[in-house]
Formats: sequence, structure tokens, C-alpha cells
Amino acid sequence: MKVVIPVAGAGMRLRPHTYTQPKPLMPVAGKPIIRFIVDKLVEAGITDFVFVIGYLGDKIRNYIEQTYPHLQTEFVYQESREGSAHAIATAREAIEDEDEIFIAFGDTIFDVDLKLFLDCPDSCIGVKKVTDPREFGVADSDDKGFVTRLVEKPRIPKSNNAIVGLYKIKEVPMLLRTIDYLIQNDMRNMGEFQLTDTLQRMVEQGVKFKTISVDNWFDCGRKEVLLETNAMLLSLKGYATDAFNLPEFENTIFIHPVAVGKGCQIANSIIGPHVTIGENVHINYTIVKDSIIGDFASLNDAVLKHSVIGSDASIKGMNLSLNIGDNTEIDFD
Repeated sequence: MKVVIPVAGAGMRLRPHTYTQPKPLMPVAGKPIIRFIVDKLVEAGITDFVFVIGYLGDKIRNYIEQTYPHLQTEFVYQESREGSAHAIATAREAIEDEDEIFIAFGDTIFDVDLKLFLDCPDSCIGVKKVTDPREFGVADSDDKGFVTRLVEKPRIPKSNNAIVGLYKIKEVPMLLRTIDYLIQNDMRNMGEFQLTDTLQRMVEQGVKFKTISVDNWFDCGRKEVLLETNAMLLSLKGYATDAFNLPEFENTIFIHPVAVGKGCQIANSIIGPHVTIGENVHINYTIVKDSIIGDFASLNDAVLKHSVIGSDASIKGMNLSLNIGDNTEIDFD
């Protein structure tokens, strides 16, 4: 089975960070978002991956090839970002001869037993009950858990089962034919060709999709969700097993859970809880909590909370909540 992971989006809601860093490489709980996705799939025994890249795609390709040299990987370029269905169509040559494929969106972190998908005799869609489903694709289902209707961002949802971006598709030729039909007839939804609309047409043609509930799911497209996900993952029992084996830093207190990358220089500071610090970060006379600090950042004489600080950013003398992109320098002195 091949996995298709679309990662061509520009990450508009996470700017300024995504001007220089693709969203799937944003750090959460000590590692990039994309690594949580790939690691979970590899644990399930999947080793054949197709990545649909676009915006800053070379960075994603370099990361995947360096981190997973043992996997079979293929990269296809989506020249124009015209929606999730269009992304799958871009990977046509890589998947058209497959008996079945798995699709996982590259900007969501999920917690589910993937064997439920892999062992299911039917095609499957991952869902999660949410309070307000209007911002997501929504799956209506019958009492046996089979999809009856799929709608992208409905104004009046009939179900609170949000589609979480995990799919197993057994009818690959029909999937590609249906996407072709949408594109040839310019059947856009909110300006794009939606995978949700594709699968709805397949349902109308008699394809059975089983809904599978996901335990946890985080669409890391906004700063607030990114920080919530970071805190949740750091707090998972057994996740940060090395957190309490950090090297000694001069006159510094860690309030766990905290993740600290390699090569950091930290002194005279209080770090935590729920802080992820990248590699080669310099921190001095600083208090940080509930934040993510990118690689090679420098913090001096600062108090930070609920902040996302990009790589190579420099901050000196402040007490604020910030959303600072890469290669930024701020001096409040």
C-alpha cells in the first residue's frame, strides 16, 4: 500500500512563520509535524510514501530524505494549488496501478490505531466529533457507521463528525476518474477541487466508506492549536522520556514537561511548563512557558508565554506574547 501525503499548502494561517518554513516542518513537542505523521504510518508497517510538494517543497524533500533514508519515497510537484482533490490527481502516475492507497494530510497530528483502517474490508474515512464542525468537512453516517453524505464546511451541519484527513481508498481507478470529472467540469467548492466532493460522488455511485473514530486529532494550522498540541504531546505519559535527563544548565530551573534540542546554551532562566526549544538556541535571563522556540533563536532578558518564536529570531528585553517568524530581530532596550 502506498501513502499519499499532500504537503503543498502555503500555511497562510501560520504566517509569518510559513514565509520561510513549510507548515509540516513547524516544530511541536520536539519534532516537526510531518514526523509525527510519518512515524505513525511507519509503525503500522507502511514504507512506501508519495509526497505532493509545492510551496517550499525542497525543504520538505530534504528533511524526509535525510530523516527516512530507509523508506521508499517519491515526490511529485503540484504546480498550482487547486485543492485537495487536485493534489491527489497530481500523484496519478504514482498511484494509478495500486490496489488501494492511504491518504494522510501533512499538517495534522492524529492518534488512532491504524490497524482499524488497514484491516477494514471497505474504504475508510477518519472522523472526530467536534463542537463546531462548520470549519471542516463533515461525514454523516448510518447506524452501522457507513457514510451516507459528505459535505465540505457545511453552513448547517447535520453531524458533528469532522473529517480528519485520514482515508483508505480501495477504489483507486474510480477515485481518479471522479477527480477528473470534477476538474474537467470545473466543479469547484470554495474555489478549489475538494477531496470531500470527490468522495461524495463516489458514495452516490455506491462505494461504501466506513467511518473510523480518531482518539485525538490536531489541525495545526493556527498558533493557538499549535501551542495546545505542543502542550498535550509533551504531557503524554512516557513521551518526553529524556526530559528529566537534560544536561545541567547554569542557574536554570526546568518546570517539566519541556523538550530541549541539541547544542543549546541556557543560563539564569526558568523554562516551562510546556516549552519546546529547538537546536542551538541561546537563552539567558529569560522566563518561558507554554511556547515553541525555533532553532538558533536567541532570547535575552525576556519573559515569554503563549509564544511561537521562529528560527534565527533574536529577542532582547521584553514581556509580551508574540508570534515571531524566522530571521527576525527585536530589541526592546
